[in-house]
Amino acid sequence: MAVSAPSDTSRSTRSDNHIVTEALSKTYREHGGTLRAVDGVDLVVRPGEVFGLLGPNGAGKTTTIGMLTTRILPTGGRASVGGIDVTASPAGVKQRVGVVPQTNTLDRSLTVRDNLYFHGRFFGLGAAGARSRTDVLLGRFRLADRAGARVDALSGGMAQRLMVARALLHQPAVLFLDEPTTGLDPQSRLALWDLLRELHAHGQTIMLTTHQMEEAEVLCDRVAIMDGGRILALDTPARLKRSVGTDTAVDLRVGDARELPGLAESLRTVPGVAGVDLRDGRVRVVAHARDGLVPRLVAHAERVGYHLTDMSVSEPTLETVFIALTGKDLRE
Repeated sequence: MAVSAPSDTSRSTRSDNHIVTEALSKTYREHGGTLRAVDGVDLVVRPGEVFGLLGPNGAGKTTTIGMLTTRILPTGGRASVGGIDVTASPAGVKQRVGVVPQTNTLDRSLTVRDNLYFHGRFFGLGAAGARSRTDVLLGRFRLADRAGARVDALSGGMAQRLMVARALLHQPAVLFLDEPTTGLDPQSRLALWDLLRELHAHGQTIMLTTHQMEEAEVLCDRVAIMDGGRILALDTPARLKRSVGTDTAVDLRVGDARELPGLAESLRTVPGVAGVDLRDGRVRVVAHARDGLVPRLVAHAERVGYHLTDMSVSEPTLETVFIALTGKDLRE
C-alpha cells in the first residue's frame, strides 16, 4: 500500500507549524551492537491540530515524543517545536511544551492544589498568577472539590486529569500525551476524551501516542502509523481507512479452535477476499467486495466442512490499515 503523505502541510514553512521533524533519528548502542529506535522520521504538525502516533509497543512512539520534549537527545536529523530547535535550545522548548507521561509523576506529598501551584511557580509564574491559573484549571478539570486532598487519595481518572491540568498550567503551545488512557477504566477514559476534545475546540495543539485504534479515530485530526521506528503511513483516519483498499471486514468463529488455521487458508480462495489472518480465536477476512460476501463465506465454509458458530461484520479500522501495512496485530 502506498504511504500517504500530508501534502497540504509539507509545503508549510517551519514558522507556520508547531512541530517539524526532518529525518529525526535515535540510535542506541547495546550489547556491542546498535538499536535504531527512531529511523528518519519526517513530520509536520499544525497549530490547533490533534496529531496521533499510532503503533504497537516498541514502535518508536515514546522515543519520538522524548526527543521532541528534550528528554532524549537525537542522534540524527532535526526537530523543532514552536520554531525552536530541540537540540540547540532545549530550555526554550521546555517553556513551550506540556508533557503528560505514561507514569504518574505527581508529587504525592502535596495536595492537588499545590501540585498545580508549584508547577506554575517552577515555570516562572508569580504567586498571584500561579494561584489564578490553579483556580481556573481546578474548575475546568472538575477537581475543585478535591483541591485540598493529597494526590495519593485520587482515583486513576482524577490523577490523570490532574496531570493534564498540570501540563497546561503554564499555557504551553503544544501538549504531549504519551498513551494517556492506559490503565483507566472505561468511564475515566471517556471523561478524558471529552476533556481533550474540549481542549481541541479551544485551539490547543496536541500530540499523543496510543496503541488504541478507537482512541486515535475519536481524537485525532491526522495519524501517523509507526513500526520499527519508521512512519509507515500518515493521513486522516478516514483517508487511511479508505487507502487500505478494502471496504468490509468479517470475523468468523468455529466450535473447535484447532480448525481455525485450515479455515483461514481455505477462505483465501473466496472471490473478493483481500486478506485473511488469525487473531483471538477467530478468523478475520478483509475483502474488496461487500454485496453477497457473507453468504459466499458461509457457503464456502460449510462446503469444505467447517461449522461456523459466530460471525460479525465491520467497516475497516485503523487496525485493518496497520495489519495491511505490517502483517502485525496492533495490540502486541
